[in-house]
Amino acid sequence: MALKVLIVDDEALARSRLRTLLGDCRQPDALVAGEAANASQALALVQHQTFDVVLLDVQMPGADGIQLAEALRQLPEPPMVIFVTAHAGYAVNAFELDAVDYLTKPVRLERLQAALHKAQRMGNLSQVPQADSGPEWLLIAERGRTVRIPLSEVRYLKAELKYVTVRTPHASHLFDGSLSQLEERHPGRFLRIHRNTLVARSAIRELMRHQGEEGEEAEGWAVRLADAEELLVVSRRQVAAVREALGE
Repeated sequence: MALKVLIVDDEALARSRLRTLLGDCRQPDALVAGEAANASQALALVQHQTFDVVLLDVQMPGADGIQLAEALRQLPEPPMVIFVTAHAGYAVNAFELDAVDYLTKPVRLERLQAALHKAQRMGNLSQVPQADSGPEWLLIAERGRTVRIPLSEVRYLKAELKYVTVRTPHASHLFDGSLSQLEERHPGRFLRIHRNTLVARSAIRELMRHQGEEGEEAEGWAVRLADAEELLVVSRRQVAAVREALGE
């Protein structure tokens, strides 16, 4: 079985080089299952799919590779991490994080294959993976740090422009992912009340008539959630689903 690999590097040429090398790997076979240019994109990917190995650069804009590796260790089934960087000075930090290997650029095929073989052996990755029900938190990279948000604290998620706003009783965060992926990853936890909004089923407190603002329907429906002051608009086609969630 081929190793599922996530490449994380802010340089497109570096990602392309690793893609080519991975395509030539045969012992073990490797499949590029995802690519990310920064920690935020990488965290969004690991929320929704499982990777065996992460090939991780160190110096990147925002949260760096060391911070990302620390966040990956918090996953229920963390991937093996192989650092791939032009800087040799971070090796001590890398191995303190239980990194499988530390490769310096330019990477040679033989060296990459040896690192992947070591990852396969250390993680017993040749076994068939278990079904993944998804972690009980969201990992969010913001302002150079990584935040772990328990799903039990999430009240709603709202798609706005390129990001998803994650609202908890205490704060709002920007998540680099999609509502559809979150819906699939955590079935039953969230209810879609609008094309751009998911709410926590357990947080729904009231379905009520709502007078729309300018540009919205004159009158419609909205929900009130626990620990959230604002009302969230419910599309007409989802009113029945909200009633069912409330036990009406």
